[in-house]
Amino acid sequence: MRPLPLLLALLLAALPLRSADDYQLGADSSPNPVVPHGEVRSGKFTESKKFPGTTHEFFVYVPKQYDPAKPACLMVFFDGAGMMSTTGAYRVPVVFDNLIAKKEMPVTIAVGISPGSIVPTAPGAKARSQRSYEYDSLGDANARFLLDELLPEALKGLNVTADPAGRAVGGNSSGGIAAFTIAWERPDSFRKVVSHIGSFTNIQGGHVYPSLIRKTKDAPKPLRVFLQDGSNDLDNLHGNWPLASQDMAAALKFAGYDHTFVFGTEGHNGKHGGAIFPDTLRWLWRDFPRN
Repeated sequence: MRPLPLLLALLLAALPLRSADDYQLGADSSPNPVVPHGEVRSGKFTESKKFPGTTHEFFVYVPKQYDPAKPACLMVFFDGAGMMSTTGAYRVPVVFDNLIAKKEMPVTIAVGISPGSIVPTAPGAKARSQRSYEYDSLGDANARFLLDELLPEALKGLNVTADPAGRAVGGNSSGGIAAFTIAWERPDSFRKVVSHIGSFTNIQGGHVYPSLIRKTKDAPKPLRVFLQDGSNDLDNLHGNWPLASQDMAAALKFAGYDHTFVFGTEGHNGKHGGAIFPDTLRWLWRDFPRN
């Protein structure tokens, strides 16, 4: 693992010691009128062959500094509506605006993807969500959907790098394990992962990841992984989230992966992850060339 810059390393090391009341959004998560603001467009994808009958809403953030002549980096977020909201816990467009302007991350296009829903056929029935099936399942189905179907539609007309080191994927809860699965299955396409309160438990078999990671010790996959969780996260019939995250971190350390794990006191929510999100991105992109 490459050493962190000293100030950032000290900051991340101190975060777990804060009380829950200290998990507040900072200046980098607030709109700054003096920095260039990107734009967010949205759409719906209904033609999936991987997940037939589903509708996926997507959101695309394009930074103001984007130059069509230069390939931009890419970061995909699951549970896209929440992640791309400018008033939510993570506020991707706001944080990206601020960090790109300060050259603390490269010029990066963000794509937020909401889980698939199936339109009801019975009168008065609700749409059926495929979130757990798509996000919590192991295997490459979601990766094939993302790479073969959704991204070609969402990124039409945009110049995005093919370098997997310039492509990241992130998410929260089931979206967190989904992000890891994408990179685990397709490190040729994504090599950076952010997982907040990731569901590495036995919802759809995700509890096996620590064992799988350990078995790659002699040939680790070329991934950089950021994990965050809290001591008051879930403990239910599927497993114990804090223990599962600690097991993931221990496995990544054992196998020699480039990773960090920030463990706090919050529960199954985005309060802690949102508060440290700007620093998460600084760590994730710490050595990538700035445009």
